[in-house]
Amino acid sequence: MPPASRQTDDSALPTASRAVLRRLEWRVQHAVSTALAGNYRSVFRGKGMEFDQVVKYQWGDDLRDIDWNVTARLGEPYRKKFVEERELSLIFVFEDTPALQFGSGERSKRDVLMELAGLLMLLGSLNRDRIGLFYCAPGESWFQRPQAGRKATLRTAARLLGQPAPALDGAAEAEIPWRMIRRSATSGSVILWFGAFLPADLPPGWRVLQQRCRTIGVRADDAWDLALPRNTRLSAYDPVAGRVVNLDTGSHATQAAHARWKTWREVWFEKLFPAADARMKVDSDGDTLQTLVRHFQQQRPAGRRA
Repeated sequence: MPPASRQTDDSALPTASRAVLRRLEWRVQHAVSTALAGNYRSVFRGKGMEFDQVVKYQWGDDLRDIDWNVTARLGEPYRKKFVEERELSLIFVFEDTPALQFGSGERSKRDVLMELAGLLMLLGSLNRDRIGLFYCAPGESWFQRPQAGRKATLRTAARLLGQPAPALDGAAEAEIPWRMIRRSATSGSVILWFGAFLPADLPPGWRVLQQRCRTIGVRADDAWDLALPRNTRLSAYDPVAGRVVNLDTGSHATQAAHARWKTWREVWFEKLFPAADARMKVDSDGDTLQTLVRHFQQQRPAGRRA
């Protein structure tokens, strides 16, 4: 029987060191004052639906907001201004499976996704959003309800960053409580799902959830995910298969099998998140914060000013 999800108190889970959180918070604050300024709000928060007033159109404003009646009457372009939603719920779903512990370089996929989740939590807190977390690992899951404020966000981030990695010789899959997530996510929430995204069945009620909330998949890509090293023989433990595998990367069959797996994995990720701006990928060897900056800059709605 799968374990029940539970909401825990502060003492129930290990916490990350204060030094790690301070470093992440400093990086986020520095980025907000430079490269991330305005981009987060444009991409995640968007505009509210409540009309505020009509203002003069300026170069770079969204053409879709032009009020053509006022423009025709006054002889120059005017646009509608909306009251921006002041508070947003960001619900993090961290699927912590043994597959994330692979890393051909200095950091594993898990290390990268943990850091990225911490950065996004702190960034959301700076923008006065409520931060919630579903942590799911083989044999356990727990839930921290969405809360606003720096202290609450730091506690949530500490719980996640201090969580020990699942055992490699244990179960390979985590059960995500999608029914509970659907109940907890209010309409308009942003759900960020961190995981390995190995092909499987669609989560129950997934398309309905996507109609109510914005869903974003966050994946870490190791260099070996993109291309195997050439002419190398190695043995490695596969936690998904639960056995040691021998690889000869100089074999055409091995390279062809990897190419098929790579396509299979990409197709599944796109099936889960059909919109390009709903898929966030981070290179395990790259700068996590810079990846975040690039994502927001690339996905910023066309014609919208910060």
